[in-house]
Amino acid sequence: MTAVPVPRQPSQPPDLTGGNVPPDVTPVFALKELVSRLHREQTKIQDLLSSLGFALRSFKNLNQFLELTPLIASRVTDADGGALVLYKPNGQVRLERLHCQDSRCQDVKAAIESAARQLTATAPIPAYGKIAANTSNRTAALDYHINHFLGSSVHLFGTAILTKNIERGRLYVFSRDPEYTWTETRQKLVRLVADQTAVAIENDELTVELRKKERLDRELEIGAEIQLQLLPRQCPKIDGVELAALCRTASRVGGDYYDFIPVNYDPERAKKIGRMEAARWSVSIGDVMGKGVPAGLIMTMLRGMLRAEVLNAHSPSRILQHLNHVMYADLENSNRFVTLFYSEYDAKTRTLSYSNAAHNPPLLWQAATGTLKQLDTLGMLIGLDINSQYHEAQVQLQPGDTLIYYTDGFTDAASQNGDRFNEESLAKHFQWACRHCETPQAILDYLFTQVQQFIGSERHNEDDMTLIVMQIKKDAAVL
Repeated sequence: MTAVPVPRQPSQPPDLTGGNVPPDVTPVFALKELVSRLHREQTKIQDLLSSLGFALRSFKNLNQFLELTPLIASRVTDADGGALVLYKPNGQVRLERLHCQDSRCQDVKAAIESAARQLTATAPIPAYGKIAANTSNRTAALDYHINHFLGSSVHLFGTAILTKNIERGRLYVFSRDPEYTWTETRQKLVRLVADQTAVAIENDELTVELRKKERLDRELEIGAEIQLQLLPRQCPKIDGVELAALCRTASRVGGDYYDFIPVNYDPERAKKIGRMEAARWSVSIGDVMGKGVPAGLIMTMLRGMLRAEVLNAHSPSRILQHLNHVMYADLENSNRFVTLFYSEYDAKTRTLSYSNAAHNPPLLWQAATGTLKQLDTLGMLIGLDINSQYHEAQVQLQPGDTLIYYTDGFTDAASQNGDRFNEESLAKHFQWACRHCETPQAILDYLFTQVQQFIGSERHNEDDMTLIVMQIKKDAAVL
């Protein structure tokens, strides 16, 4: 750079401070004053930006932070004021905040509001969840309308507020000083404030989403608690029978269902002895297609309707037919269906009557022969066809016989290689358990352990798993 000679004027030293200085002030002193002033300006900017950073960390209310945005932007650039314009989710453009060093800002407010109305009416900014190719053109139109309205007497600078590469608004800073210029440093400072504003907006939205998730989690917890209360808390006491049951849901709310319902009992006697006592009990297991809250709601509806049907003392096939008629309309609209195996055990005769609505057939291990038998009848899914017909059958159980009811969470359980546990594996492990386990609870624990080992000890099954083990006591006699 070529130095420019300055004439010696002992009575008037060079004006390094931007204004006239007294004649007795030396150039060195003037230079020190200039450096001091620049240092004060730098300190002021740092303090203002630090305050904005503190507000970003501390404020839990986005509106409180947005009030600072145009104020800080105008202060760090020595401008007359600033304005924050945001694009709303519905596509509208709105003046969110306006700050002026003096009272002369009505024209700025009118310019921005007029431009926002005109742009929204003619070519609304698309919702920020949907990026359009002409968004930048519309933003440029907003800048043009505001500049055109204010005229050349106002020096205006605007920058984008971006979150995830989506423009969410504009930060404007303006000055009426004829000598004011938008230096590169001032532009960088405005962009820095705009970036902080974008972070505040994104943080607020993340907080809102987190609160929604927390509310949903709490609702799911309540749903899981209610569903757990609807499932049997313990297995009933049935003459000559031992029972064990467990439902393990893949998520907090599941679609598996099982129940034990007394078919005929004396309420007065039950109240007197403190438990339900009946000669006949229904044992049922079902599965709503899908999982989560929708499946859990249908499962709850199924439970209530089935219990009402059982009280009418119909046969198993008639109960499934009535249930299908009642639930058909609701299930058809939800595009979900239910598999259900319903059975009734008569403790006096050791007879099990049953009917199946396309559920996994239970497995019966006959102790006398050491063989397995599937219990199945013809029948369609509940809710698939209103005219479905259901059939029923009976089996005579003998002392030592063991029966398992299960859902497809067992047979569809997949290993890390993608192999399925399948019906063959379940039957093999069930036979082994019947020969080596002493109680239904031990059989249940063994089968769950085998499935978990197949899946992998660190992995969770992707579907609900429910298992009922019913065993006729070896000393059971026909009453």
